[in-house]
Amino acid sequence: MNITSKQQMLQKSENPVYESSAYLRGRLDHTVGSQCASEHRMPRSKTLSRYVCVLTLSVYGCFGMPGMPGGYQPRPGAVYAAERKIPEETPVQHFDFEQQGIENWQTIAGRWSVEEMSGAPSGKRVLVQRAAEHDFNVIVAPSGPYTDVDVSVRFKPIAGREDASGGLVVRFAAGRYYVVRANALENNFRLYAYERGRQQLATAQVPPPALGQWHTLRVLAVGDRIQGWLNGTLLLDHRDTRWHAGQVGLWTKADSITAFDDLTIRGIPGD
Repeated sequence: MNITSKQQMLQKSENPVYESSAYLRGRLDHTVGSQCASEHRMPRSKTLSRYVCVLTLSVYGCFGMPGMPGGYQPRPGAVYAAERKIPEETPVQHFDFEQQGIENWQTIAGRWSVEEMSGAPSGKRVLVQRAAEHDFNVIVAPSGPYTDVDVSVRFKPIAGREDASGGLVVRFAAGRYYVVRANALENNFRLYAYERGRQQLATAQVPPPALGQWHTLRVLAVGDRIQGWLNGTLLLDHRDTRWHAGQVGLWTKADSITAFDDLTIRGIPGD
């Protein structure tokens, strides 16, 4: 078959799928223009396979991959990975700071106190970090240690010139830990490992969480898999094998003034 006949055959087969994907139509034109010249060296079955492959990709580009709704457009920054699971019967601990303070908590750095705050997610009392002289401010909850753990907390970035962040710490032990944090002054959401210094493990681009508003952080650590959510969207999905157990805590950076409430821990005890 000559090049003219091949082009006519493609024109007859055009349909809205091709119109929906300019890029893939461009690849078809490239295939006709450059590949047909060497068709005399290529078995017909291979040539046909190329067109079938391009057509299949164009269908996916228009209607979405299998398992996704038709015309589905991924949310920017979101991670489409299977959520790790912790057994449903795993005990849950909840800290809302209404009845108990932080007398049994371990302050690693920072100035942490329970304060009354209007608009608190539950009740009137929240945990606030107000120190501005430390690189990182960390407080560790009295429960644990845990191996696999599912943790969530509400946080409100109140103020900060250098930083206005809130974070969830998991697998804290002997000063080392993982932290997933959001920052109202930056458009990123990140996972770090900390041991005598901070190492970035994963990042996602997000709209900065607004100052003065409550947001939700969630971290799920199962085996070597760590997943992070901001306001209900899974944004981080990372594997790391260095630590397997530890306690849960809260985190801010530098001069962040941040409030926390409704810390919920569902974890499997173990060290």
